[in-house]
Amino acid sequence: MHSEMLLLLPLLVLADLLPGGDNKDALQGPTSYHVIQISSFINSSWTETEGSGWMEDLQIHRWKKHNNYSTIFLTSWAKGNFRKYEIDELDGLFRIYFSGFRRELRDHLLEFQMHYPFEIQIIGGCELHAGGFIESFLSAAFQGKNFLTFKNYSCLPDPKAGISAAIVCAQVSKYKGISEIVEILLYEKCPRFLRGVLRAGMADLQRQLKPKAWLSSGPSPGPGRLLLICHVSGFYPKPVQVMWMRGEEEKVDQQHEILPFADGTWYLRVTLDVPAEEATGLSCRVKHSSLGKRDIILFWGRSVSIGLVFLAIMLCLAILLFLALWYWRRWSYQDIIGTVFLHHLPYLQ
Repeated sequence: MHSEMLLLLPLLVLADLLPGGDNKDALQGPTSYHVIQISSFINSSWTETEGSGWMEDLQIHRWKKHNNYSTIFLTSWAKGNFRKYEIDELDGLFRIYFSGFRRELRDHLLEFQMHYPFEIQIIGGCELHAGGFIESFLSAAFQGKNFLTFKNYSCLPDPKAGISAAIVCAQVSKYKGISEIVEILLYEKCPRFLRGVLRAGMADLQRQLKPKAWLSSGPSPGPGRLLLICHVSGFYPKPVQVMWMRGEEEKVDQQHEILPFADGTWYLRVTLDVPAEEATGLSCRVKHSSLGKRDIILFWGRSVSIGLVFLAIMLCLAILLFLALWYWRRWSYQDIIGTVFLHHLPYLQ
């Protein structure tokens, strides 16, 4: 496949988190950052590249062609603790990278045995491990298939990618200037940048938003069958367990679909295709870090929620209390009238 310019890919990495001292076990929330790049080469004059930067599942950066690949910061803390001149420098490096990547790859098309149209996907970043150990990573795919990875300054072709991946990795070392830029970004800029992001964004990155859950049915999969749907919405962080259960046994063949909301929270729906007569007794269980040990459990066929049941019970108790007080006041009033009547009876005779 590809161009020596793939060594520019580590510009996407923004890696190397806190250099020593911090322990992953002491951190809550995201402990890694990665950039995703998708470059589509339609023909010699039409290419499209987009980039996005993520703190695990929360997007904080964006790069687009129509904006001349200037860095778009999606949160107030996405600049970390960098000063303006450092942000400008970093922004300039990304702009050079994205425009240069397209140009260089297009110029070396034949050399790397590539033919229009094709697409390249790249993901690069770093992760903080227990004990403060930082591991950077970068990998590239060609036409949706693994192509090569970068690790410890080395380019490693994927064994299944063929000779083109080996050619690219062999050419990478020839680009000394690009290597120097990559080293600056990975080992000088990124540690400070990511440290600042983690500190500045602590409130958002460590937030816990409880999910809301409800049940519904979808279009019937066939005669005598039901499609049960468990909806879970508005939760953060992303990791969540949603399971259709019968008692304590998890049902198989569940289908999961998760989608992001614009506010950074998530929506998940889990569907289950079952015979109609087997739906009774099924439940959907939701486990999420914001819930602690109090899972959400919804039972299929119970249209009245626990909250409504509690409200109904309280209403009944209130009615009973009102009736008790009414009878007590009524009989007390009659007792008073009777006592007064008996007291005045001799005077009435």
